[in-house]
Amino acid sequence: MKRTLEPMEDNRFYFRQLLSGRDFAVGNDFATQMVNFSYAIGDRATGACLLVDPAWHVNDLVDIVEADGMSVEGVLATHYHADHVGGSIMGHDIEGVAALLERVDCPIHVQTAEVPWMERTADVTADQLVAHEPGDVLAVGDVEVTLVHTPGHTPGSQCFLVEGRLVAGDTLFLDGCGRTDLPGSDASAMMESLRMLSTVPDDVILYPGHRYSLASSATMGAVKQSNFVFQH
Repeated sequence: MKRTLEPMEDNRFYFRQLLSGRDFAVGNDFATQMVNFSYAIGDRATGACLLVDPAWHVNDLVDIVEADGMSVEGVLATHYHADHVGGSIMGHDIEGVAALLERVDCPIHVQTAEVPWMERTADVTADQLVAHEPGDVLAVGDVEVTLVHTPGHTPGSQCFLVEGRLVAGDTLFLDGCGRTDLPGSDASAMMESLRMLSTVPDDVILYPGHRYSLASSATMGAVKQSNFVFQH
């Protein structure tokens, strides 16, 4: 995977990494325990942005980006699990994209393979989802986001390549990778996805779906050196 784009002006590209329990959902003990990252990606010149995996307290996330002068124009869902898009998990009901749609009328972008799982888990219908194929490019203003299908953790897990960053959801962490013992998981598919991600250029910065390490991000070069999933 060698596709790179010319970076836009630094003052135009909008990117925020937001940690549950610290930046949003403050005071929610379960959210704090789960250390989920949500992201905002946008174009400051147009004011349009996309939220990646809005869950827990979605109004907090909308308030944060609106305070920055941005407007939510869509959702990028890495995968269907409740701590990323809403639903029930371990006896907890987590708000997510369904609650977001009550405040913001916007599309939810998923891989085609994830549509039935999203319908079952996140309390959304197929007509509220925009199904994508691997390699689709989504524009928010003049910012282009490449949707990278990385099955394994779930059938339709996807990562996002944008402006020298890889937002990886639960496919790849700084240490380790997503579980493959959950409904819809596939260990063989995960191995193929990791092989594909091993070709991402070393200077691309990895942003994971959880803060399972002391650091919140790292270059892919560093991750390839330290993460056991890339050791052969």
